[in-house]
Amino acid sequence: MKFEKKAILRKKQPTREEAEEAVRTLLLWVGEDPDREGLIETPARVVRAYKELFSGYGESVERILGTSFGEVAGYKQSILVKNIQFFSHCEHHMVPIIGKAHVAYFPDKKVVGLSKISRIVEVFSRRLQTQESMTAQIADALIRHLKSVGVAVFIEAEHFCMTMRGVQKQASSTITMAFEGTYKDEQAQARFISMVRRSS
Repeated sequence: MKFEKKAILRKKQPTREEAEEAVRTLLLWVGEDPDREGLIETPARVVRAYKELFSGYGESVERILGTSFGEVAGYKQSILVKNIQFFSHCEHHMVPIIGKAHVAYFPDKKVVGLSKISRIVEVFSRRLQTQESMTAQIADALIRHLKSVGVAVFIEAEHFCMTMRGVQKQASSTITMAFEGTYKDEQAQARFISMVRRSS
């Protein structure tokens, strides 16, 4: 499934002014006065913040992974990038998800700069998300665009929709994993998880 290119049926994108007016409406709805001194600039600030927080919609995974290297001096093992911190937002309540991603891939004929792995995590995290979808999207992107022999993704995150509202269970975390290619082997999965857990 081509996650980053899936069709999204949209109405005409609202203007910045319309977005700011929507924030004013929410302020009124919660019982605030959007015209008081401390809130006059809040709609504009929120719109600017949302542009940054959800910048993943404007990023191209294909472009990020488009530059690769074929010369790896005979390296034939997996590559693991650990402890990639990310900030996302739950698509159900639009409250934060904060966590770390650990991503490994087994290259075939090409590798990418290590920072590109972190950027892929960033692209998908800066969208409205579920942790399960984000985990699968990262794995799918590396398999398709790098033609990797195998990919493993391990994400552990705290969901503020559980800690700030609802059941309000502080310090709870959620773990999701995705395994593709050679990482579907149980021994390979065990090695990957052991490496993730080591000094994480």
